[in-house]
Amino acid sequence: MKKGNVKYKARLTRGERRSSVISTLILTVLGAFFLIPFLWIVLSSFKVDAEIHQAGGFIFFPRTWTLENLTVILDPANTFLPVVQWFINSVIVSVSHTLLAVFIFSLSAYAYAKMDFKGKHAIFLSMIFLASFPAIVNIIPLYFTMLTFGWLNSHLALIIPGLSGVFSIFLIRQFMYGIPKDLTDSARIDGCGEFRIYSQIMIPLCKPILIIVGLFAFTGNWNDFLWPSVAITDMNLLTLTPGLQLARGQFIHHIPQMSAIAVIAIFPMVIVFLFAQQYFVKGVSLSSGVKG
Repeated sequence: MKKGNVKYKARLTRGERRSSVISTLILTVLGAFFLIPFLWIVLSSFKVDAEIHQAGGFIFFPRTWTLENLTVILDPANTFLPVVQWFINSVIVSVSHTLLAVFIFSLSAYAYAKMDFKGKHAIFLSMIFLASFPAIVNIIPLYFTMLTFGWLNSHLALIIPGLSGVFSIFLIRQFMYGIPKDLTDSARIDGCGEFRIYSQIMIPLCKPILIIVGLFAFTGNWNDFLWPSVAITDMNLLTLTPGLQLARGQFIHHIPQMSAIAVIAIFPMVIVFLFAQQYFVKGVSLSSGVKG
């Protein structure tokens, strides 16, 4: 009987190993499938125009490496396409939005997860219901709201909207539910106020999910195209993503220059992802709070 169990375990282990190899192979193929276009854009930013037009542009590695494309688009004298200013605007707007979003989302999630007040569940369900509508339906009301506040053509119009992300609040709230209630009750008995419990107990324990939510907020704001195109008409206040549309008009026949601008737009996303990837498993696993 014992030997039979050992053989069954060995067969199961080989099956699991086979499944792991197949899964790895499939993921590798899919990863290469999605990575090749990205590599093509990066390599195209170092090509000359002639190489793009040869063989339909499918020359993968540059035959002549050049930094001229980056030099052209980063030239401070290019007032028609101030790419450097767009990049700075994107950093300011995205970082400010992310910091405010993490603070507001986590504070709201703490109230819904660890505080008791009348109508808590009804309010939260109402928020989820309203969030189910497509974001595009809010464009006109949002535009007139920003017009009333006098925020059009300012970075406030890009920072403030989006600070009521119900999905992010839901994620943090579910994570906080995994933290034992005894911690907050003990802190209250010791005389801690709600904000002190939030800042000194909940925030350190919720670090993984907060980083994930911050990553979502940063990438969403950085990659936003439609709303900045509507709210900002001053070219010097534009962010990089809508600025790409203007660059397309000037460099429509110069693919290497367009690729260089795209690389500049993608680069911060790659850095942020590499920094935050270790928290994905912890953050998405919503039940990975403090084990009691």
